[in-house]
Amino acid sequence: MKGKILSYRMGRHTQTNNHMIVDFNMADKEKAKSLVSKKVKWKSQTGKIINGTIASAHGNSGKVRVIFERGLPGQAVGTEVEIWQA
Repeated sequence: MKGKILSYRMGRHTQTNNHMIVDFNMADKEKAKSLVSKKVKWKSQTGKIINGTIASAHGNSGKVRVIFERGLPGQAVGTEVEIWQA
């Protein structure tokens, strides 16, 4: 299953570089909760892979929050991630 990275997790004055908001086209919050604790991978254009885990639902429209092993570059926003392990 593929999803699209929307943005970093952000506060009023901060940006958390290893937390990303991802859209997997879930209809609502309850369906997004079914994805919690699944493994996600992001692949860069150079072939570098960064793994992450879905931590929680984000908002009421079916987005999720993914915590990656390390921070993703700005070029990752708008690219795809893939669920690779249940």
